[in-house]
Amino acid sequence: MSAYEFETLVSPGSLRENCYLFWCAETREAAVIDPGGGADAILARVRELGLKIGGILLTHGHSDHIGAVAEVKKAAGAPVAVHAADAPLLADASLRADRFVADGDIIPVGRTALRVLHTPGHTPGGVCYFAEGILFSGDTLFHTDVGYTHFPGGSAEDLARSIREKLYTLEETTAVYPGHEESTTIGEEKRHNLCVRAE
Repeated sequence: MSAYEFETLVSPGSLRENCYLFWCAETREAAVIDPGGGADAILARVRELGLKIGGILLTHGHSDHIGAVAEVKKAAGAPVAVHAADAPLLADASLRADRFVADGDIIPVGRTALRVLHTPGHTPGGVCYFAEGILFSGDTLFHTDVGYTHFPGGSAEDLARSIREKLYTLEETTAVYPGHEESTTIGEEKRHNLCVRAE
């Protein structure tokens, strides 16, 4: 499997959502993860890096993570993927998924790949995307914090279970890149995140 590269782009606006470009170092095929805003900047960076967008991957369907989906999809002609349980959130924004992802799915990106981890709690269809050594956690897990669960369909119990069973079982050295704010590691969160105790 080919090596991967990635880059963080922070969307404009008060919520400063993290969008990620993840690409195959050999083929330059890329996935855009959570294009929440700033479509022009995302597309400009894709051109600067010489990438070809093969897919738009959503960790969940909240508005701050999908605001640039329509523009990026139109420009790149790339399919949009989300968990089926969050499809209604896209429909509310007049968007449609081209593919539904499920726990354990492998999504090729050139000659590398991302694995889907279904992590409900913040939303019913929340997912994380994992490649060896790195996790894009959306709004499931943050540095010493977790995603809000007071939205419709949210569940604190489900979120804690998702983190313990799906994320805290990863190698402690796994780097975690969340939907907002700075990165962390699985080990750091197991030791210091008071929102979810490792068991």
